[in-house]
Amino acid sequence: MKISDIPFGTTDWATLDATIHPGDVGEARWRTRHFGDIRVRMVDYSAGYVADHWCEKGHILLCLDGELHTELADGRRYVLTPGMSYQVADGAEAHRSSAPLGARLFIVD
Repeated sequence: MKISDIPFGTTDWATLDATIHPGDVGEARWRTRHFGDIRVRMVDYSAGYVADHWCEKGHILLCLDGELHTELADGRRYVLTPGMSYQVADGAEAHRSSAPLGARLFIVD
């Protein structure tokens, strides 16, 4: 990721309208900003959320609240709790998320 041509700024995430993204179960609420080719999101997963797809996009993701379960296509599984993060490159390893207890995430991709 190359960050360029973005002046200093702040974001009050609570003031941004959320878009709803249904999962197989539950929903994700995204508050999103775009800075050139970089997308930055505050995402809230409802309790019981299960993603409706395998994602192959790269992310840097920080768990702020709750618990995020991530399964990789090869069967490996990870659980993130507040203060934990993961990073994965575009096309590197397909992953699918769920949040049995709900979760709040900060994601850059």
